[in-house]
Amino acid sequence: MTDTVTQLCTLLQPFNTNGTVLSAATDISTDLNIDSVTVMDFVMEVEDHFDIEIPLNVLSETRTVADLAAVVEARTRKG
Repeated sequence: MTDTVTQLCTLLQPFNTNGTVLSAATDISTDLNIDSVTVMDFVMEVEDHFDIEIPLNVLSETRTVADLAAVVEARTRKG
């Protein structure tokens, strides 16, 4: 999962306008102070990068980079 977290942090960097140190524990919307529209832009980047689709119901339960990494890994295994 470490590699996935690293890739997600790299994808998240352009959305990190306040210079937060990104890690697996980073809360994507709270720590980075980004709104839901920006979160959706980020999720589209993630979906394109990993060639997966993340359902909205799964996304609503995803808070941290580690949560998202687990979702990404589960979705890539299904593909």
